[in-house]
Amino acid sequence: MAWIESIDEAHAEGALAAFYVDLRARRGHSTPILAVQGLDPEALQQHLVLYSHLMFAPGGLSRDEREIIAVAVSAANGCGDCVREHLERLQYYIEEPETLDAVRAAPENIVDERQRAIALYARKLTLQPHALRIEDITALRAQGLGDAEILRVNLITAYFNFANRIAQGLGADAHAR
Repeated sequence: MAWIESIDEAHAEGALAAFYVDLRARRGHSTPILAVQGLDPEALQQHLVLYSHLMFAPGGLSRDEREIIAVAVSAANGCGDCVREHLERLQYYIEEPETLDAVRAAPENIVDERQRAIALYARKLTLQPHALRIEDITALRAQGLGDAEILRVNLITAYFNFANRIAQGLGADAHAR
């Protein structure tokens, strides 16, 4: 249960109710992080627009790379609900348990070099943004990422830090702790 008033599907009215109907049609379910933002439906809608763009719009990153970022960032932040949800999605693309464990707990052990570089950049940006250097970008370029893809890695990382702060800062992730 969140630490502030949350408006779930069953109690939503007006624009928020319409939002939930559309969400259920597209995704099949809602999440605690969405309900905790129900007091500001317009911000919630914009939040989902950004999420959808970053995670699903065409671009150089694959779906598994995007989910790797989501899991690596959320694990570094200790956001259990986000780790669970995105690890479940990542299992559609990566079936090896050792790779999934590495993404969540030890990105330095990811065997695929491109995936490892992406996850390590995301974790470093999350935990030590002040320590980033040009060499961190060079490591991504060495794995074939162009500047537009590097920007997308950065934006997805920043987005999941934003989303984790909402969930953790308002108690939407409290039951996972």
